[in-house]
Amino acid sequence: MPTRPTFDDDQRRARLARRHRLAPGTAADRAEQVVADLVAVHATDPATVFLAVAARLAVPGVADTERALYADGTVLRRHGPRKTLFAIPAELGPALYASTTAKAGAAERTRLLKDFAASGRDAAWTSAAQDAVLAALTDALADAPDGLTGSQLSELVPQLRETIDYGIGTSYQTVQPVGMRLLRLLGMEGAVVRRRPLGGWTSSRHRWVPGPPVPAAPSAAERAAAQAELARRWLASYGPAGEQDLAWWTGWGVREVRAALAACAAVEVGLADGATGFVLPDDLEPVAEPAPWAALLPALDPSVMGWKDRDWYLSPGHRSELADRSGNLGPTAWWNGRVVGGWGRHPDGEVRFELLSDPGPEARAALAAKVAALRALLAETRVTPRFRTPLERRLTG
Repeated sequence: MPTRPTFDDDQRRARLARRHRLAPGTAADRAEQVVADLVAVHATDPATVFLAVAARLAVPGVADTERALYADGTVLRRHGPRKTLFAIPAELGPALYASTTAKAGAAERTRLLKDFAASGRDAAWTSAAQDAVLAALTDALADAPDGLTGSQLSELVPQLRETIDYGIGTSYQTVQPVGMRLLRLLGMEGAVVRRRPLGGWTSSRHRWVPGPPVPAAPSAAERAAAQAELARRWLASYGPAGEQDLAWWTGWGVREVRAALAACAAVEVGLADGATGFVLPDDLEPVAEPAPWAALLPALDPSVMGWKDRDWYLSPGHRSELADRSGNLGPTAWWNGRVVGGWGRHPDGEVRFELLSDPGPEARAALAAKVAALRALLAETRVTPRFRTPLERRLTG
């Protein structure tokens, strides 16, 4: 029986550097190239999309990402893996919807109807509110082609200003605005889409416009084919990786993960810790070690959030400083494929970073240069991650 190939941690770090466009000579010219190579970029925090792309552009900036998102529509914000909002290549939209979002949206609608009913609003009331939202957005397009904010919509659709009691009788009982829940659901289903926000590129006050016709629920075969396509794209950028990594990244069940890996003919390989990983069948050859590289990446960057098992690039001893209580990673400083510290934007305007291990004088100088470049990129823009971590709080306190 032939011995299965083994990928050590150095090879995995080399692949990360090259395929995530962090190694010297791999920077992209356009935002679409970055997003395609990362497959999906966290968009829960608006700043993540712009800073993740800028870190990988030959000429760092935010204008090209704004073009792709708002002018050309070649990058879209969509709910996807783990019901989280991501920026994705437009061409990935159908596969993401069929593989992941349709099922998540159906479950979200069931929960919403249950929660609304508990507050005395039945399915007919919800349907009427939804129709009113879509009509208001359609009517507004002539005068507001960039769409309406949630606040503006609430002025036109009074139902959105109402509230529901959530978690009645539990320790987390609270009051939720109808608008927040309904717009999230419609956005997940694709009936409405986010456009350019009010304010700058870090703003989360997005305008909404009507979306394209919502696709029919995928059949089992269509869902399986879409999952195979998403798994193939993910392995091309993140492999070798284990079943648990793909399950965590997508939010799929173990059976779905295994079926998707089989459908894209993924090959079993060994990892340095003795675990089993997978790569695509044409991706068994090693890649060349890149030249030394440094990077400052934003909170929730795909290169730090792309795997469940992270010991090969993130020391377990550093996690308590760099992660919040839910495991979301904050801003990170990298040297040669390892996270060596973190950074934050202080109120005085300075970008400060702290090393959690000393990678040596070459790394310190390279990271100092990255700090200067990031400071120039941010100019007067204040960036505060939505998910705060101990090190980021200390650097910005």
